[in-house]
Amino acid sequence: MRKVFTLSFVCVLLLSFTAIPGYSQDASSVLEKMIKASGGRKALENIKDTTISGTFDITQMGMEGTMTISHKEPNMFRQDIEIMGMVITNAFDGEVGWMINPQTGAAEELAEDLQGQAKRGALGYGSAILLHPEKYGITYKLKGEETVDDVKCVVLEQAYSDGHIALMYIDASNYLVYRTRQPSLNQMGVEVETDVIFSDYKDVDGYPSPHLVTIFQDGEEFAVMTVSEIKYNSGFEDSFFKME
Repeated sequence: MRKVFTLSFVCVLLLSFTAIPGYSQDASSVLEKMIKASGGRKALENIKDTTISGTFDITQMGMEGTMTISHKEPNMFRQDIEIMGMVITNAFDGEVGWMINPQTGAAEELAEDLQGQAKRGALGYGSAILLHPEKYGITYKLKGEETVDDVKCVVLEQAYSDGHIALMYIDASNYLVYRTRQPSLNQMGVEVETDVIFSDYKDVDGYPSPHLVTIFQDGEEFAVMTVSEIKYNSGFEDSFFKME
């Protein structure tokens, strides 16, 4: 059962958007272009919470399911997944990550090796670290340009205060995220290189949002997520994200 939980947790946490203080002027310029491409600073500040609904297919294991991801700025999220007749809940309440154990139905804190991943993922769903990165101890470094799948990209290195490093590949034609690359834990708890491709961007209330997310682990396709609906400002209370 832990294997099923870890798979679903890794899948959804990889929908991450990023951060940056102490950046060079070049990296800062790229960030400002990303903010503008994402709707603009003022518009992003108006987003208080986000709900993402859709389906996923864990291709390596032949499993399908549905998901709902709820995020409240700046760093709370809750993920409810239905897979193989089970409902699996994972969340981060701003301080600690937790889950509902599908075997017992009891809420419990995530294992220590998943807490950092949960914290980064909670930030990544929102725009706070895009708009106010200096609050989160994250820095960017411009790494140049690279062509990925015939897409010319600007590459940024993203460094968290806990030592976690990720690369962001920004489509140079529109300054939307095309790919991220970072280490993550696979379903067996082993660190692997994870690439996430964001595509099928659609306008949702003035915000361009990816509706297809493809995840690769060590070069092999691991999972595909299809987003069916995105809603903003549903008015979530903090208690929705607290451990039950």
